Amino acid sequence: MSWNYIEQDPLQQTYDAVVVGSGATGGWAAKQLAEAGLKVALLEAGRAVSPTEFTEHTPAYKLKYRDHSPEIARTRPIQKQCYACMEYNYEWFVNDLENPYSTPPDKPFTWQRLRVLGGRSLVWGRQSYRLSDNDFKAASRDGYDVDWPISYADLAPYYDIVEKYVGITGAAEGNEMLPDGQFLPPMKMSCGEVLLRDRVKAKFGHTVTIGRAAVLTQNHNGRLACHYCGPCERGCRTFSYFSSPFTTVADAQNSGNCTLITNAVVSHVNMDNGTNKASGVTYVDRLTRQVKELRGKSVILCAQALESTRILLNSSTREYTNGLANSSGALGHYLMDHVVGGGASGTLPNMKVRPDANEPQRPNGIYVPRFRNTPSSKKHSQFIRGYGYQGEGGAGFNFGAEGYGTSFKGPSKKVCTRLASELSENRWRAGTTTSKSTVISRMHGVFLRCALS
Repeated sequence: MSWNYIEQDPLQQTYDAVVVGSGATGGWAAKQLAEAGLKVALLEAGRAVSPTEFTEHTPAYKLKYRDHSPEIARTRPIQKQCYACMEYNYEWFVNDLENPYSTPPDKPFTWQRLRVLGGRSLVWGRQSYRLSDNDFKAASRDGYDVDWPISYADLAPYYDIVEKYVGITGAAEGNEMLPDGQFLPPMKMSCGEVLLRDRVKAKFGHTVTIGRAAVLTQNHNGRLACHYCGPCERGCRTFSYFSSPFTTVADAQNSGNCTLITNAVVSHVNMDNGTNKASGVTYVDRLTRQVKELRGKSVILCAQALESTRILLNSSTREYTNGLANSSGALGHYLMDHVVGGGASGTLPNMKVRPDANEPQRPNGIYVPRFRNTPSSKKHSQFIRGYGYQGEGGAGFNFGAEGYGTSFKGPSKKVCTRLASELSENRWRAGTTTSKSTVISRMHGVFLRCALS
C-alpha cells in the first residue's frame, strides 16, 4: 500500500477539514471529504500500522512467553481485560501506566483504548446491524424520552453506501426489528445452530439468523475473501475484515487530498472568537511532547465517544466555560456502556458430529433479533424496549473429562455439541465445548431450554 506522505509543513497550511481520529468514523469522514476535493488533515494519536506486524497465522509457541507475557499485566492491567489485548498485539493498546484515568471509588469503568492507525477497527467484533424506526421512534411507542430527529428512511441510503463498500455478510430475513441490507453471501450455520433456528421458529416464531458481519465471503473491492483462520483481532493480511487503515484511510490518501499526521494527541479545539467558529486544533506530539497547532476551516471529532468528549470538555473558552457543545450541561453524562453477562448454555448430546481440532474458524456467530415490545407483540409488563441475543454452537472436545493418558483420550473425544447464549444490548453470545448434557440457565435460560426440548 502506498502512503501519501506530507510534502509541505502541515502547520503552515489551512485545511478545509481537520478530522481527529482514524478509526471507523474518522476514516469515512476523511475518505468522503478528500474524494470530494476538499483538503483534509487526518490526525491519529497513535503510530502507523503495517500488515507485516499482523500475527493471525502465528502459533503461540513462537511467542516469547507463549501468549502469557508478564509485560501485559504490568503495563496494561486495564487493557488486558479486553479479550483482544494479548501478547500478539498488546502494543496497539495504550500503556495504562502512561495513560492513567480516574473514576469514583464506587463506579469503576474499564476504558479500552488503542494507539495505532485505525484504532479499534483493527480489533472490533465486526457485527454490523441496521437500526430501524423501532429504535429511532421508540419514544412515540412507549412515551419515554424523545424520538431521534432522523428516521430510518433518512439513513437507509447511507447504510446502502457503507454496506456496499465495506462488504457485509448476512442473510435477508424480513424481520420488522432488523432491516435487511446489502449483503454478501451468508456464512453457513453449524448443524446445532440450524436445529436451534428451526426449533425457535417452530415454538416461538422468533428469528435466528447468521450474524451480519463486516467480513468478506467473496472477493470484494480489491480485498480477498475470508479464509476462516480465526483470530481476527490480531490483524488480517488479506484485509478480509473491515479495518480503516487499508480501506477508507487508504482511499483518502490515494485521492491526493489527505494529509495523515500520526502520533498527534489532540488536546482541544481552537476557536475564533470573532466568528464563533472552530479554527483548528491544538495537539501534542506523542513522541517529542511538542505542542503544535493545526489550522482548519472545520473540525470533525471522530476520536471515539470518550476521547471526543474529553476534547470538547477541554475546549472551554471565556464564552464556553463548560466546554464546547455543552450548553445543556449533558456533555460527559449518560454514557450507556455495552451490557453483557447474562445468558444460558446447553448441549445437544445426540448430534452426530465429530469435533475437529483443525476445523475452519468462522469469524461470526448467530443472532436473535429483538422480540420483546415489538409492533407485533404485546407490551411487556416489567420493562420497555428490548434486547437481542448473539452466540454460536458447534462440536467440541470435552477437555474437562476425568482421567489421564488413554483414560482421558476416550472421554475427551466424545461427541457433544454445545449451544450457549449471552444476553447483551442487542447481542447473543455463545461458546463451544462442554461435558454435560444439561442446560445451564443464568438469564432467559428457559428460552433455550424450551427451544431444544
